Amino acid sequence: MYDLIIIGGGPAGLAAAVYAARQKIKFCVVTKDIGGQTRWSSDVENYLGFHLVSGEQLVEKFQEHIRDYKIELKESEVKEIKKKDSCFIVVTEKENLETKTILIASGKKPRMLNVPGEKEFRGRGISYCATCDAPLFRDKKVAVIGGGNAALDAALLLEKYCSKVYLITINEKMMGDELLVEKATKSKKIEIITKANTKEIKGNKFVKSIVIETNGSKKELKVEGVFIEIGSIPSVDFDKLTEKNKWNEIVIHSENYISNQTSVPGIFAAGDCTDVPEKQIIVAAGEGVKAVLGVFKYLGKQKIGY
Repeated sequence: MYDLIIIGGGPAGLAAAVYAARQKIKFCVVTKDIGGQTRWSSDVENYLGFHLVSGEQLVEKFQEHIRDYKIELKESEVKEIKKKDSCFIVVTEKENLETKTILIASGKKPRMLNVPGEKEFRGRGISYCATCDAPLFRDKKVAVIGGGNAALDAALLLEKYCSKVYLITINEKMMGDELLVEKATKSKKIEIITKANTKEIKGNKFVKSIVIETNGSKKELKVEGVFIEIGSIPSVDFDKLTEKNKWNEIVIHSENYISNQTSVPGIFAAGDCTDVPEKQIIVAAGEGVKAVLGVFKYLGKQKIGY
């Protein structure tokens, strides 16, 4: 029986894990992806203590930190969480784990485009992470689909590797930060295509082209890679217990000086999977700490603690 199981290995989950280790409670972290969305970031300039660091480098620092505390890490996917009397069962793809409390810090996952060819060519030319996969497309033509900062960031990273980058948005103009829009507009490698609806991704073994529709007419662009950057959704498919808002984010609240509680006593949540409005790496880390401090108080008040 664990005192706490932390679901998620991003900044919220790992920050909580460090505090839990210092408190010497019996806990573990369950995740399939150490670092979470932080790995997708190219350059991070607003994490305190680092003037400029890549997402990959920041995750390496996270890993060093948790190794120092010898934190129990289970690399597995959570399938379901269940209530059992006054405790919970966390069902993973490998085992069932019993715990007194749960902290959900599972972050978000990429939103699917849901067009023909997307499922077939995922991992075979289709990517949701330019930071991860950009070097694989050196000297190739690629398309980035999306109209905000994530798409702009991906396009600006890809231009360092690719011969041509089509930046495709359904909107009348790019909606991101002015500085990023200006950089993309001035780039000789990036071609911005607005008011374009992506209809299909084609190929044989790998992506060969993308079909878009503009002003009622279809056009096929020859590309060898497609980067889908249309946002993300909370990664909470396993959680059927807690209250969610209209965006499927876990609703959290503070009561009796206990932070980050959900609608289910004993289940806490932190980071991008919650209804906290600001989705930032440093905010997620702080929310993880708040949540685990709430767990400590809850365990103490329930007299089921450590």
